[in-house]
Amino acid sequence: MVPMMGHAGMAATAVRYLRSADSPVSAARRPVDPLPRPDLRAVLDGEQLPVDPAEFRRVLGHFASGVTVITAPGVTGNAPEGETIPDGNRRGEGPSGFACQSFASLSLDPPLIAFMVGRTSSTWPRIARAGVFCVNILGAEQGGLCRDFAVSSDRRPDKFAGVAHDAAPMTGSPRLDGVPAWIDCTVHAVHTGGDHLIVVGRVEALGTDDAAAAAGPLLFHRGAFGGFSG
Repeated sequence: MVPMMGHAGMAATAVRYLRSADSPVSAARRPVDPLPRPDLRAVLDGEQLPVDPAEFRRVLGHFASGVTVITAPGVTGNAPEGETIPDGNRRGEGPSGFACQSFASLSLDPPLIAFMVGRTSSTWPRIARAGVFCVNILGAEQGGLCRDFAVSSDRRPDKFAGVAHDAAPMTGSPRLDGVPAWIDCTVHAVHTGGDHLIVVGRVEALGTDDAAAAAGPLLFHRGAFGGFSG
């Protein structure tokens, strides 16, 4: 068993590239270390899980949430000195993205948002190296788009095939067509949270599409998509 580093050490590693001299964007938007895929263990040998995972999912599924797609631009150029990039995550690849329910506003001053991503995600390392991302808040009729981005990038490397998008104004991250709202961000901090990472983004720009917003939000509740009726 490979020992896991402590939370403080992992958090420090996660933000190391915020100070890197090699960045695809400005000094305020430096990439972060995506962290290696961990050998996850939530309990010690001989311990029992305090909560059954299936029951945990069932109960927490009663909390209805909105749905987003987190996107980041492709990264070009050479790797920083000393950086090793795993096969399948080479610089020069296209944009990346994944469907995300675990999203929330965090702070008004400074303007911060947060999302959570699994530490074994195959998409997060690509977003981390970009150091920037766009939160695309999905509308009621975009369940299919959400499913397209919910697939692992290992199984579907080009999730943007056939998906209309343009560049968000500050970071160049993909802004998907027809979303009710979008939030253009730089990576501000990364914290560990069990088997997930808590990614804090500083908001650089944001906007809405009133026509798309008129259809209402896409909601996720108890394993199914739905809409909102007031």
